[in-house]
Amino acid sequence: MSPTAASLRLGLIGNCTISALVDDRARIVWSCMPRFDSTPVFHALMDSADGIGADGSAQVQLEGCVRTEQAYDENTAVLRTRLYDDRGGAIEVTDFAPRFFRHGRPVRPMLLVRRVRPLQGVPRIRLQVRPSGDWGRATLARTRGSNHLRFVGCGDGLTLRLTTDAPITYLLDETAFSLNRPISLLLGADEPVEAVIEDHARQLEEQTVQYWRLWTRSLAIPLEWQDAVIRAAITLKMCLYEETGAIVAAMTTSIPEAPGSARNWDYRFCWLRDAFFVVRALNTLSESGTMEDYLRWMWDAIGQVAGGHIQPLYGIGLESQLPEQVLEHLGGYRGHRPVRVGNQAAEHFQHDVYGNIVLGAAQSFHDRRLLRPGTRHEFELLEAVGERAYAIHAEPDAGMWELRTRARVHTSSVLMNWAACDRLAKIAASFGLAERAALWQARAEGIRHKVLTQSWSESRQAFAESFGGRELDASVLLMAEVGMIDPMDPRFVATVDALEATLCDGPYMRRYEAPDDFGLPETSFNICAFWRIDALARIGRREQAREIFEALLAVRNPLGLLSEDTHPVTGEMWGNFPQTYSMVGIINAAQRLSARWDTRAPCRSSARPRCR
Repeated sequence: MSPTAASLRLGLIGNCTISALVDDRARIVWSCMPRFDSTPVFHALMDSADGIGADGSAQVQLEGCVRTEQAYDENTAVLRTRLYDDRGGAIEVTDFAPRFFRHGRPVRPMLLVRRVRPLQGVPRIRLQVRPSGDWGRATLARTRGSNHLRFVGCGDGLTLRLTTDAPITYLLDETAFSLNRPISLLLGADEPVEAVIEDHARQLEEQTVQYWRLWTRSLAIPLEWQDAVIRAAITLKMCLYEETGAIVAAMTTSIPEAPGSARNWDYRFCWLRDAFFVVRALNTLSESGTMEDYLRWMWDAIGQVAGGHIQPLYGIGLESQLPEQVLEHLGGYRGHRPVRVGNQAAEHFQHDVYGNIVLGAAQSFHDRRLLRPGTRHEFELLEAVGERAYAIHAEPDAGMWELRTRARVHTSSVLMNWAACDRLAKIAASFGLAERAALWQARAEGIRHKVLTQSWSESRQAFAESFGGRELDASVLLMAEVGMIDPMDPRFVATVDALEATLCDGPYMRRYEAPDDFGLPETSFNICAFWRIDALARIGRREQAREIFEALLAVRNPLGLLSEDTHPVTGEMWGNFPQTYSMVGIINAAQRLSARWDTRAPCRSSARPRCR
């Protein structure tokens, strides 16, 4: 099988503690331990332009490989890759991160499990396990045991232990050998495995499969596009760092938004904006556990600022300092530099964050299913957030697109300040606090009037991206989604028309029309295309919305995952991966557009090939 360039034809495995990206040749090319935002132990994705570099990766190489197949076990995060050689031999590689319940509590160890078994013929394989330290700058010490290797000096001072029943000598020397029985490799904390390795790996697999299938069974999915929704939901769940409750925007850093654009950012942190959209999407599927986990993190995040400025993002351990630096020694994804670690956006003033906080917490005050519903004390914390939202609602900020050199009164930011006041009024009413409800409602009405008058551009016949501006921005589509305006209002319908004429390339949609810090945007921002779908459905153009949705589903990778951006000409994925915003869009669009369960409409499964 000839080498190919690095791509985002990747599968995500994870267990809400760690994750890894596996390509369609069974190469683990990215994994951070012990946290999503740690220094990677596998970093080849960021330093292997041709896609074949072994350093910073884990590989199972099949001699004479001519083709591969890859698929998830149905309704799970267990990934299987099949490789076929030119002599009739074949192997199957199963990858997963164990996750299951024991004594009523989730078990999610820092552990990657790889099981390799022969399928047919006499396949010959070579095992390569080359973790990295300090982004490839450190040489790791290796020590050997009877059935394990230790890698000393991995990222963040970590020592990893690889426990295996494969021949240690062949593994150390990367010698090819005939695979005539199943073997297992367990890579994780430097702790001994007392059980029989094959039995232990099989048991972990069975327990992990059972966990995900039981979790999936509890989802309230729509009739149509079920496979797409289930895959999106599992992916979003894996982006939860369960120990703290933080939700990362993506698992990677520095995959450029467009080739050669230098729009390379680190997304391995928790944006309050993105987390709200994740929580809301999973809530529509009746998966409220992620919201309860996230709210633990969120209450701590806002509690530590005592009513003051709230950053748009924090580290998954509530770190407020995320200094941005460039790693000059790395070649970048496909050779597209720079590789950045940290994110300067943590220093921004992005005023929509206050509305996203209130929106993210609002359901907890009304949902009677929750183990821990919102309390009066937490309402008081939210009111402090609302006070801040109201105080700064008409002040310039960097906006939700995190512009680094320009500040304006962005319509989307003021919209979310309105949402904060509107939802606080509803929460106050649920507690019987009539005076507080009236106060917040009056404030909401005042902000709403400003948005509807000051963001309207008569010359463009559309709501503009900023007060008094005339440039167009897809984020104003959220006006109907969060309930500020009736979607059938002629001004909103006209805005949808104007945005389609200016920002859309077929089914794809760019964020805005004006040049930013790096020039004109080149690629489609996937979540904007999904906002467009929602708006079209709300104004009665459901068939057009369905056509666009099918087109967006068609550009997912073979495993059903999306990154942040899509190139409108090539249909290729760009941007960090997998992007929670984009996976959220799949769920929201399917929920909005699907036929009801009591109809006789055909089920659109968007099924993916399975390894059999």
